[in-house]
Amino acid sequence: MSKNDKNLRKGFVFKQYEAPEQSVFDKLLEIFKELITHTSGDFDEAIDWLKSLDEEYQLTTPEYTLDDFIEDLKKKGYIREEAEPNGDGSGISITAKTEQAIRKRALDQIFGKLKKGNKGNHRTTRNGSGDEQVGEFRNYQYGDAPERISMTESLRNAQINHGMGDFHLDESDLVVEETQFKAQMSTVLMIDLSHSMILYGEDRITPAKKVAMALAELITTRYPKDTLDIIVFGNDAWPVSIKELPYLQVGPYHTNTVAGLNLAMDILRRKRNSNKQIFMITDGKPSCIRERNGEYYKNSMGLDPYIVGQCYTKARQARKLHIPITTFMIAQDPYLMQFIREFTQANQGKAFYTGLSGLGEMIFEDYEKNRKKRIR
Repeated sequence: MSKNDKNLRKGFVFKQYEAPEQSVFDKLLEIFKELITHTSGDFDEAIDWLKSLDEEYQLTTPEYTLDDFIEDLKKKGYIREEAEPNGDGSGISITAKTEQAIRKRALDQIFGKLKKGNKGNHRTTRNGSGDEQVGEFRNYQYGDAPERISMTESLRNAQINHGMGDFHLDESDLVVEETQFKAQMSTVLMIDLSHSMILYGEDRITPAKKVAMALAELITTRYPKDTLDIIVFGNDAWPVSIKELPYLQVGPYHTNTVAGLNLAMDILRRKRNSNKQIFMITDGKPSCIRERNGEYYKNSMGLDPYIVGQCYTKARQARKLHIPITTFMIAQDPYLMQFIREFTQANQGKAFYTGLSGLGEMIFEDYEKNRKKRIR
């Protein structure tokens, strides 16, 4: 073949995108992961939903049935069989592999447009003796660490300044590479588990769980030096592990916002990072407080001045500790929005009034924005 013929063969070929072929198992697995999130980890209920979808949309084939899918889930380690003490149900539960797959799917769904970057890639505008090189140089100063000296650039300076005939290197030739501090963030995510999170025919807890799982996966994989603690609150507040997130369920609870804030601040007081923040996902008004004698004071009718006043006090305490609170309000009631405005003002934090669809994107954007500054 001549050189001209080779040149003619160079160039770009454009054609219509063809999605990669998915097996029946892979298609069913994606649906199964979504269903298992909605059912809070209940395998039997998820399979019942999958059967209904299969009957309507013919997801399986005569060669590959739902029974085959369940067997493959077992073989691939997504589910395991356990003894059922009361004999109810199939005795099948999901495994840690499925829990991680659910978190990764939530991350892909919510933060799908996230650009790839290096782990721990959180820069501040402050230069100094950090541990991340930025590709810029300056003259050596007394006190700079020797390992920061760029030998290549320093030797180049020596050649330019003194020539090759009388080559020598002195302090004036030395340059060091600039570094930046990596900002580290400690975040507490508060999730409302009160009964209103499933009232009025709207499932609000599942999107909240997805956001928590996505944020957990984001931090553990991309920002491993950051910390994320997750707490839930109803009549009381308690911490939950990342492993527990798929199984969270709404209870017959009131909303004890004060208990959640107390626990969040206690957790953050023990963190050594200077960057600390609280994210709170809620849809309802505070309606419960636990008194010092252990009894609960509850009032679901309107905004109780006593309960609301306690919330404002906690917001101001967090402000004194330099802990901003960002509230993601997934309800549109005007009187509740007014409470959140006053709560936010007391803390000098932020508030987002959002529907369920944009919740994840807002939390991610705010998380990224807060990481790029020093919170004082």
